[in-house]
Amino acid sequence: MSARSQFLQLVTKLGTLVGALFVVTVLLAAMPGHHTPVAQSQEPPHQPASHSQQQSPGMDSSMPGMDMDDAKANEAHAVHDMTPGHHQAHNPHMHMTAPRPPTPEDVARAEQIVNQLREGIAKYKDYHVALADGYKIFLPNLPQPEYHFTNYVNGFLEGFTFQPSRPTSLLYKKTATGYELVGAMYTMPKRATEDQLNERVPLSVVTWHLHTNLCIPSPAQRRSADWTKFGLRGSIATQEACDAEGGRFQPVIFGWMVHVYPYEDVADKIFAMHHHD
Repeated sequence: MSARSQFLQLVTKLGTLVGALFVVTVLLAAMPGHHTPVAQSQEPPHQPASHSQQQSPGMDSSMPGMDMDDAKANEAHAVHDMTPGHHQAHNPHMHMTAPRPPTPEDVARAEQIVNQLREGIAKYKDYHVALADGYKIFLPNLPQPEYHFTNYVNGFLEGFTFQPSRPTSLLYKKTATGYELVGAMYTMPKRATEDQLNERVPLSVVTWHLHTNLCIPSPAQRRSADWTKFGLRGSIATQEACDAEGGRFQPVIFGWMVHVYPYEDVADKIFAMHHHD
């Protein structure tokens, strides 16, 4: 066997190992030792997406008790929840980090993160390069204000290390000729504490968020489900109410997420929840 063939086999085995470790990480995140934050998010009635091989941009999308149809439907719902206008205060389906008092050190660190991110993703202004480097378009056929191109190896690594130049997802606006790079998304496992999030990107500058309190209709209910009750925009936000409707309750789905738009010129836009046109 040639040295090249041996190298390719080694790379394949390494990729399989990384995938297995990621599954273990997700399962650990869902164990009872995890403390669920008090809630805040929303979601619309949408049919399950047809992209079964894709995971949520937030990585922690596969959970015990949630089948693939549930996962795909709620990934699509979460995309809608990332759109402007759905991050109101007291939203029971989204938990957001509390702001901390700003410090000069935080400002300097945030500026360093933005500079490293801008430099690290510059080559991905050509979205073909992103695709060639392993970024996959999340739900490409679902109309979205911005599209997540996610690198799942990066998402796995984000659970352990942080490199500002290596985001989990790249954020693009769709254009007549392709995609325009506007920003990036960092992630952390849902079990991460606010102190750990603050160590990544300071909470005096950004707001990390989690999607929470999801009631999933049972398989028998799915075709006729009342999406004013179920999903990430439904009225059900407690275990008791979900049980009463025969659904399955998930206190937290996906992982922590934060967006950064390094091509903007003021901090409020650079660290906004959504891109400003």
